[in-house]
Amino acid sequence: MAIDDSLATGQRSLGDPAHDYPLWPPLTSGCPRTSTEDVSYPVEVDYAYDKADPAALFSPVRARGGLERWAPLLPPLPAPGLGEGATPLVEIEPGVYVKDESRNPTWSHKDRLNRCTTSAAVGVGAPGIAVASSGNHGASAAAYAARAGLPCVVFTGPDTPPAVDAFLNAYGAVVLPVPWEARWPLLRLVVERLGLHPVSNLTTTHTGHAYGPEGYKTVAYEIFQDVGVPSAVFVPTGYGELLFGVWKGFEELRRLGLADRVPRVFACESAASGALHRAFAEGAPAAHVTVGASEAYSIASPVSGYRGVLAVRASGGRALLVDDRQLADAQGELARAGLWTELSAAAGLAGLRSLGGQAPEDGPVVCVSTSSGFKDKGMGTHRTAPATPTWEEVERRLRAAGIAG
Repeated sequence: MAIDDSLATGQRSLGDPAHDYPLWPPLTSGCPRTSTEDVSYPVEVDYAYDKADPAALFSPVRARGGLERWAPLLPPLPAPGLGEGATPLVEIEPGVYVKDESRNPTWSHKDRLNRCTTSAAVGVGAPGIAVASSGNHGASAAAYAARAGLPCVVFTGPDTPPAVDAFLNAYGAVVLPVPWEARWPLLRLVVERLGLHPVSNLTTTHTGHAYGPEGYKTVAYEIFQDVGVPSAVFVPTGYGELLFGVWKGFEELRRLGLADRVPRVFACESAASGALHRAFAEGAPAAHVTVGASEAYSIASPVSGYRGVLAVRASGGRALLVDDRQLADAQGELARAGLWTELSAAAGLAGLRSLGGQAPEDGPVVCVSTSSGFKDKGMGTHRTAPATPTWEEVERRLRAAGIAG
């Protein structure tokens, strides 16, 4: 794909759309004009929408994976991809669909983001990539850096699951487990002193990378191709980047004349944190919270960002809190439907069930499932007890499972 395929024109402040910036370099610390010491406002990528060809972009022919499929409505993609996207939409009951993002190359939604952020690093000629991550984001960044031939430094926490640590090392990343609170200061030093391109947040409240959430718009594009515009989308939420990307994707479909509305977007957060929920309760653009104990480490975030507030408010959705029991129930329900998900990834379905759980009359609902069960902390610790090789033992176990009478 040629860089010129992109219709991206620049970057625009979400804090005040009157403030815009050139497309390059990508802003990795939010809008410098509207942000304060307390709140950092992100920027988004703007496009020449009038030059887009909606009929060609959203033809009914389903393409193979790779974000280059959507190149005109994404930032430039000079970095090579891994066939990300084109994940299945699975109907688990009438009107309730699960968008299974575990089918991406590194088994999570983060591949859509990192195709864009790695391309930004390549575009500015960065000598490498730096990221602070507890799991999915780091593994994905390491894979896309390796694909682009760039070194990758990953600051992880002291309790990173062993399977995730092995995943990171497999891609040749420099993995540095440090105390959680040390990750951000060290990340900033690596960026400032070595010139590595940051693909993690650098600000007080979350802004993240300017280009990253643009990759998440493709989730909305694919849902639209499969079922049109659903009545609602339930999204596992930490910082809110996926939430924003899904909303913006549907908003672009409306802007291009392909859809007449945008679905309600529901943020589904861990009750152990709930920074976005707090921001709404306080009428604030972002909030800080103390994170409690939870196994849903991928979405247990101490800080939110303005992207999530904007997406939920503009769509008429809500910020929902789900606890570990609700998450485990949803994870079990997904497993019985044949979908093995990380505990955090089940937050979308848990959020739907917390509201009564049925598809509304005004259309189907979609629950995004973000990653594979491979990423859970307990992965690899369970061992099934060996069975004595006799019919009596086999029958006993089958009876216990309700299979034999």
